[in-house]
Amino acid sequence: MTFEPTAEKLLPDLRPKEELVLLARTLWREGHNDHLAGHITFNLGDGTLLCNPWLLLWNEIRPRDVIRIDLDGNVVEGDWPAPLGIPLHLELHKLRPGVAWAMHNHPLFGTVWADMGEVPPPMDQSSSLGGGELVLVNEYGGAVNNAASARRAVELMGGADLALLAGHGVFVLGGSARAVHQRAVALEQRCQHATYIRNAGGALNSPLPAEFRRFIEASDGEGFHGFWEAMVRQELREAPDLLDD
Repeated sequence: MTFEPTAEKLLPDLRPKEELVLLARTLWREGHNDHLAGHITFNLGDGTLLCNPWLLLWNEIRPRDVIRIDLDGNVVEGDWPAPLGIPLHLELHKLRPGVAWAMHNHPLFGTVWADMGEVPPPMDQSSSLGGGELVLVNEYGGAVNNAASARRAVELMGGADLALLAGHGVFVLGGSARAVHQRAVALEQRCQHATYIRNAGGALNSPLPAEFRRFIEASDGEGFHGFWEAMVRQELREAPDLLDD
């Protein structure tokens, strides 16, 4: 497949399975690449979820590999098993059925701040884009392949859109693949930049005005139109037959 963007149309029409694959691949490039770890779900609204499969890396899955699971984690469509830690998503979608997209992984800088039990401030505007409320779930009750531990983590997250999970990684929610992508990229930048500033001896006192920070936090992740689209086109240039399944 070849696609040439125009000012009116930046992407080809994408099915949810294709968006899930492209979200996984674009985030892999951004550091969400902890081997086989990580899950992405899309809520179909009928008691089932689309999900990336276990046993395949995020940068090698294709639309035909995406599985459909029920809220008990059973595979109802597809040829691959469900990821081991999927109870985190199952409990999320049970407790918060209005969440459309969810992504969990262990990117380096986000995981380090989660391990430290700290939420770094956004030190620049790029680290803020995507918005949403970020919280620290500063309790490790065990691996999230256990339903009770997974449910507790979701309960502690409350109504937030992003979480640093202590001793674990990050959890990012959104109303679209675009929103999750922007939020995940910005969160990792936020954690990376704060790490560099602290290591250089700088103070983590955000220069961003409080009014700007409140405005950004209240956004739905859809505001930076074109960013997600550009990263998707990069994937399609690298693998022009990706959507030909």
